[in-house]
Amino acid sequence: MAERVALVTGSLAEPRIRRIAEEIADEALDPVVVNVGVKVAALMTAEIVERRLKLPERIDRVLMPGRFRGDLDRLATRFGLPFARGPEEAADIPAYFGKGRGGAVNLDRQDVLLFAEIVDATRLSIDELLTRARVLRGEGADVIDLGALPDNPFPHLEDAIAALKADGFRVSVDSFDPQELARGTRAGADYLLSLNEHTLVIAEEGPAVPVLVPAQAGDLASLIRAVELCEARGRPFLADPILDPIHLGFTASLLRYAELRRLKPDIPILMGIGNVTELTDADTTGMNALLMGIISELRLNAVLAVQVSPHCRTAIREFDRARREFFAAREAGALPQGFGGGLMALRDRRPFTTTPEEVDRLAGTVADRNFRIEVTDRGIHAYNRDGHHVARDPFDLFPHLKVEDDGAHAFYLGVETARAEIALKLGKRYTQDEPLKWGVVGETSASAEDAHRLTFKEAGSTLSAKKKGDAT
Repeated sequence: MAERVALVTGSLAEPRIRRIAEEIADEALDPVVVNVGVKVAALMTAEIVERRLKLPERIDRVLMPGRFRGDLDRLATRFGLPFARGPEEAADIPAYFGKGRGGAVNLDRQDVLLFAEIVDATRLSIDELLTRARVLRGEGADVIDLGALPDNPFPHLEDAIAALKADGFRVSVDSFDPQELARGTRAGADYLLSLNEHTLVIAEEGPAVPVLVPAQAGDLASLIRAVELCEARGRPFLADPILDPIHLGFTASLLRYAELRRLKPDIPILMGIGNVTELTDADTTGMNALLMGIISELRLNAVLAVQVSPHCRTAIREFDRARREFFAAREAGALPQGFGGGLMALRDRRPFTTTPEEVDRLAGTVADRNFRIEVTDRGIHAYNRDGHHVARDPFDLFPHLKVEDDGAHAFYLGVETARAEIALKLGKRYTQDEPLKWGVVGETSASAEDAHRLTFKEAGSTLSAKKKGDAT
């Protein structure tokens, strides 16, 4: 028997919710739309729901609007049924019920070790290294890689390793200087980057796990020999065929990773991604997603990421999110779609939650002077009881808003319509009074709980500055 779910709504949203209910109904789900008798159900209190909600027979559970702030446990006790809060936007209800991939996704699991390189470690004091390392750990790094610059002495290498280890970090030393690598493993480093078949003897001076590379650029055979030396000695290692920059061997280097995995299906392999992300003028979210796809398919085990160029400043955070989303997708046997969208920075898959016709209808029901701002594929909509105006440029809206003598209100509407314009141009979702969402690269300080609020937000500076009794 199909699960019978009550979708609680108000009169303004009821037509849209009914259409969605018809779309998602099937042999397993019987959604029933229940109008609670108010215009906007999200603004109700639990007391209002208790008084007004009349549920049909045989309801299995009740779904309240995503922005409803009432006490769900209280309602569950009162009606004897499970109550839940749905998605913020009606357009996301199908995903909530699994009609198309969506809803809550568990991103706790991943299987790629993330190294974050501090490329100028030789120039930083111990305190500066600790500060930088803590930031990187907060963004998802598992191992802090101390990059040693050529011809730059690293007299405090041992002290740096000791300080980082004392603070709970795993540490790798990344140097072309064999002496620095030897000092690193003797000082307790966890990994050494990088050794080849000729320098592998350095690994014997301490417990650090060597990251093996070809003896010469592109020489996969020498890397395999180094791997087999470690295998014969029972020594742990990571193998890195080296990812080359685009137009300097990129495709061939990808083939080497694939070939190494074919020849050695069970060994741990590391990919350093900086030669691509740092040396390509493109947003890193897309590059990291594609590289993570390769890593996921080849079952690579570790990544070395850097964020030196300003356009790569969130690379660690991005890759941490990528490894989690792609792990979840692979475990589900699915495409990497609908697993959180953390790498969707510039655009959203469903930017518009309402149609122009729906906004037209809603605008006709408004009886107060408060402006509502919405975005559809037609443009930016600004409407209140005095009119409904649509434009693609906020400057074209301003003459119709009649706020020339109200600086605070004009400022507020300027901010909101500017956000709306950005959303319209990029294809992002816009919600009035909420910051635009930029995926993992632009996380805001607002909590998930705050994101559910509608008009319950505390008055901001523009509202507080208005004269009592004025419209907002």
